[in-house]
Amino acid sequence: MNPPAKPPLVDRLPPTLQALTLPVFRMLWLAWLAANLTMWMNDVAAAWLMTQLTDSAVMVALVSAASTLPVFLLGIPSGALADIIDRRRWFAATQLWVASVAVLLALLSLGDGLDAQLLLALTFANGIGLAMRWPVFAAIVPDIVPRERLSGALALQALAMNISRVVGPMFAGALLAASGSTAVFVLNALLSLVAFAQVLRWKSPPRVSALPGERFVGAMRVGLQHVRQSPRMKAVLVRVFLFFVQSMALTALLPLVARRLGSGAGGFTLLVSSMGVGAVAAALTVPQLREKVTRDAIALWGTLIVSTATLAVAFAPALWIAALAMVVAGVAWISTANTMTMSAQLALPNWVRARGMSVYQMALMGGSAGGAVLWGQVAERASVPAALVTAAALGPLVLLLTRRLSLGGGQDEDLSAMPAHPVPAPAFSFEPDRGPVMVTVEYLIDPADGDAFRAVMQDTRRARLRQGALSWGLFRDTAQTGRYIEYFVDESWVEHQRRMERFTAADIGLRDRRLAFHRGSEIPRVTRYLAEDLDV
Repeated sequence: MNPPAKPPLVDRLPPTLQALTLPVFRMLWLAWLAANLTMWMNDVAAAWLMTQLTDSAVMVALVSAASTLPVFLLGIPSGALADIIDRRRWFAATQLWVASVAVLLALLSLGDGLDAQLLLALTFANGIGLAMRWPVFAAIVPDIVPRERLSGALALQALAMNISRVVGPMFAGALLAASGSTAVFVLNALLSLVAFAQVLRWKSPPRVSALPGERFVGAMRVGLQHVRQSPRMKAVLVRVFLFFVQSMALTALLPLVARRLGSGAGGFTLLVSSMGVGAVAAALTVPQLREKVTRDAIALWGTLIVSTATLAVAFAPALWIAALAMVVAGVAWISTANTMTMSAQLALPNWVRARGMSVYQMALMGGSAGGAVLWGQVAERASVPAALVTAAALGPLVLLLTRRLSLGGGQDEDLSAMPAHPVPAPAFSFEPDRGPVMVTVEYLIDPADGDAFRAVMQDTRRARLRQGALSWGLFRDTAQTGRYIEYFVDESWVEHQRRMERFTAADIGLRDRRLAFHRGSEIPRVTRYLAEDLDV
């Protein structure tokens, strides 16, 4: 009797690692890892150098704020660019920016030309690179990874962040102790250039569309409108913002915690690395955990554990106790953050994913920057332990305030692309950018189904607006019982065609729900109108 055949290698790997068998993802993941190594090395070296350049707790905390604030300011433009131009080129351009800033910082450090203000400015410039780079990579991952491996790929994306959180500070700490911050900045510049070269190796297939590309300002409007009309995205944004406001106290004040415990650069490196170790360990098991525990439960327990670990760090009498608390904080932090990221990714269709994730990133980094400034001010006016205790107390309050905002789970909507029926050719010629265009749809409904029909049309309103419609309305005929007219307005004829390309499987399902109420002998009549220019 023949022994049973072994399953393929990919099936024998842990779920988190299966995406690494995909060559394109593996190559870009290594580039992402190198890019994040440079980010953490830069932030660690800059934070420690700032403690040598100034005694101000606010200035030390502003290093974290300066690296994250650009994401809040530039996230939407970056996300729009990542959705409307070639993502490979945009990814390479963002990494080139980061490498250029790293080279400049290394040269100034070699020439002993850095002061507190200039260091803060260059940290802000490095944060601009992060603001431009993160949305495009977040949009690329679902493009190159099948849905069944997406959870593991997102965990690997977070894992790269946290391997770099461990290895980056370890390298930075060793170089800080042996050669000073200049050596860290030089190594950072070299790794940034390596990551840039790796991104250039990717040959992405072009996105095909018969329509001209979206305009920049219009793309930003549609991205913001999509998020505003998505209940899931709004819930995720509020929760991730408040979570990072609360949890930022630990990372923003770590240099001061190390100094309070009588440690130098080595102690600071140990604390940062300890949090990274916990995060790496958790990232390897998050996909399996989500199969057994709901997203809301992970976020609840993660927030409570981060609060508990923050209290432990605040009252830790020795460095090793604080380091153990940081390991626990890392486990809870990455489990919660990765779960929120997964929820956001699954709430976005591909055509708007970079813009949606840029808004998510703005909420995340806005919370981080706001938290860094807030806890720096509290530490300046009171003390570091007082700031940490206040942040820990904020955790349960955040859970209370957001208890009705679900991260979802179970059966997520199928947002795979599924274009609607082609738009009929117009009866006369005009320029594609003419508009606006008004579309009407006529329904005949059994009056007994009125309430249920209106509930479906409320979902329809959100769906039309998410696709880019400027306005939407539903009217009831006063002369004929059960006759309704739905209307919506698109910016132009080409935008109307583009909106039809944005249909997903979930939109098709919603259309079927609408049609189930229609009682006419034919399908609902659809009429398209083009605005007429009048001489006044």
